This record gives sequence, structure tokens and C-alpha cells, in this order.
Amino acid sequence: MDLLAEYRRATMFFEAGDPTGAARLLEPIVEAEPGNSSVRQLLARAYFQSAQLNRAEEQLRELVERDPSDHYAHHVLGRTLERLNRHADALRHLRIAAAMHSTNDDYTTALRRVETRVGLGR
Repeated sequence: MDLLAEYRRATMFFEAGDPTGAARLLEPIVEAEPGNSSVRQLLARAYFQSAQLNRAEEQLRELVERDPSDHYAHHVLGRTLERLNRHADALRHLRIAAAMHSTNDDYTTALRRVETRVGLGR
């Protein structure tokens, strides 16, 4: 299997609005290259976009464990936990992401939304 070609195909599927198709192509790549963070991140995003939230959480936790300074992985993990109605769990990751990248409006908006949900809104 030409992994680069499959990754490009998966990216095209994702960008065309077919995250489920992208995930099907990415799963064997992550299996073949478990240390490839770029592929794992796209797989997590595909799972998130296709509402396969438990699978997204699993991939994102792996990314955060490998690189605790990955603010984007923390943000998407927080958003995933938010969608799973696990707001208290989401708050930690959204706070980390917002602290690391305080100029990102998406990060601060998500953080405020979840703070409000758990009664910490200002």
C-alpha cells in the first residue's frame, strides 16, 4: 500500500465533506504507522466530524499523551468531550489549549461556552 497516496486520498475525502470515507482510508495508515501524528490527527478530526466521538477521543488522548504541548489536540479533545456531554472533563483540555494559544478565538469561545455549562462563566 502506498501510504502517502492513501493519505492524500483521505485528505481529499475529508476536504470534500466525507469524513467517514476519510476515516476508512486513514485507519489502516494509523495501524501501519502508529507514530505518525499528522495521520492520527486527521483520523481524529474525521471521527469528530462524523460523530464517532468515542473513537475521536481515543485518537486525541493518544496525541495529547505523546505531546502534551499540542494545543490543537487539547482543543479538539475538549470539543469532543463537550459533544459527549462530559463538560467537566472537557474544561481541563479547553483551558490548556486556550492558555497555550490565547489569541485563538475558537479556543476562547469554546472555553467560555463550557465554563458556562459547568457554572463557571463570568
